[in-house]
Amino acid sequence: MALFDIFRKKHEATTPASSDPEAGQKRQQELNAGLAKTKTGLFSKLSRAVAGRSTVDAEVLDDLEEVLVTSDVGVETTVKIIARIEERVARDKYMNASELQSILREEIAALLEEAHGSEAGFGLDAHPGEPYVVMVVGVNGVGKTTTIGKLAAQLTRMGRKVWIGAADTFRAAAIDQLEVWAERAGATLIRQQMGSDPASVAYDTLASAKANGADVVLIDTAGRLHNKVGLMNELTKIRNVMAKVIPSAPHEVMLVLDGSTGQNAFEQARQFTEATQVSSLAITKLDGTAKGGVVLGISDRFRVPVRYIGIGEGIDDLRIFDRREFVNALFGDEKN
Repeated sequence: MALFDIFRKKHEATTPASSDPEAGQKRQQELNAGLAKTKTGLFSKLSRAVAGRSTVDAEVLDDLEEVLVTSDVGVETTVKIIARIEERVARDKYMNASELQSILREEIAALLEEAHGSEAGFGLDAHPGEPYVVMVVGVNGVGKTTTIGKLAAQLTRMGRKVWIGAADTFRAAAIDQLEVWAERAGATLIRQQMGSDPASVAYDTLASAKANGADVVLIDTAGRLHNKVGLMNELTKIRNVMAKVIPSAPHEVMLVLDGSTGQNAFEQARQFTEATQVSSLAITKLDGTAKGGVVLGISDRFRVPVRYIGIGEGIDDLRIFDRREFVNALFGDEKN
């Protein structure tokens, strides 16, 4: 079972469509609060763009383009959204400016659906009796180590045996932080001395996890963007060494991005997707920023599914990304 599937089953048990609608409503309210700054920023700009306008004309579309770009949706995705709205205006001939919010909602929901596609076939299933291996990548400061710790804590709470590999051997603080998280989560940490070969740590972690019947292995990696060639070589070496222990590993490469950095997150996504086969994204720190538009832009541009988002400091504030809930948090429930 893929790591995402494990969390999706837990998530589906607490959505409005489940037998416990109150739990689903609580989840939505928490997400609404976490994305409040993004929603406020987007709609204050959108209100100014349509103020005094009766129809969606070229001037309104120009203003909407500026709204989306300055909300960190990204130029490419913004152009795509504007083109779609232009097609609708041309088809419907007359479109009231007051309808723009609902139209924008529909197009954003459609883009997220296209970018994520079907959930079927995501990741690789580990062979029976072998742990599911996740290599976590990202630059320093994005919340990579914290994300690993929160995932480990959630997984162990669900009854999974989790091993963590401290393969970011260039920062003593990262290893120490992982040790604290592992102890708190009840996970097993494999570490070596600072400056050790990261691939060696990964090898030892997988060997120990396999021998002890672990369910999930989370491998931390160095968060350096020194140069593309060096990054690619380092990550490739780690992958190759892990494959010696478990041939199909890693089953998932998760890129962690700091949502509050806006366009810097786009550049980091470009660098890492070119350097290694990124299969999922975790976007952190969305609660403290108005730049939540990066979720839409990065998902659309790189066609890598956003699987987890961070909306707070608590363990449960790292949560599975639900497209419907995300759109509802920005635009309100469809029934409202």
